[in-house]
Amino acid sequence: MTAIRLTINGTQIADDVPARLSLADYLREPRNLTGTHLGCEHGVCGACTILVDGEPVRSCLTLAVACDGCQVRTIEGFGSDPVMTALREAFHRRHGLQCGFCTPAMLITAHDLIRRGRAASETEIRLGLAGNICRCTGYTNIVAAIAEAAVAAAKGPPDAE
Repeated sequence: MTAIRLTINGTQIADDVPARLSLADYLREPRNLTGTHLGCEHGVCGACTILVDGEPVRSCLTLAVACDGCQVRTIEGFGSDPVMTALREAFHRRHGLQCGFCTPAMLITAHDLIRRGRAASETEIRLGLAGNICRCTGYTNIVAAIAEAAVAAAKGPPDAE
């Protein structure tokens, strides 16, 4: 076992983990953060995408011990984040999900694209989503939802009157 300290969704954690435990398995099992999904477990499908120190990573390929001292953010850690709220609403309105298996990672990837200003066109969005596989929707509604949320995020929060 190896001692690690990390922050997950704003909560500081100290734990002992097996040296070869993937971050995805660590998040799902002892931490019960089941929004992080495991698909291929080879880093190809993108279902396990989370943020580590603000960067998207494949948690199935990342060892938990490698995240010692890191900030980890899963889909459960976005709460009322305004960009994520816009994304959730747009995914709902545009029917950007079917089975929902890929949705947490799609939302995290889309959040990152919007945050980095890389969701200005359909081409940019499709390129940004290239590492996230959806087997249900054909991506049209997902891309439309991200484009809609990017426009909403650029406008900022609605004025309170």
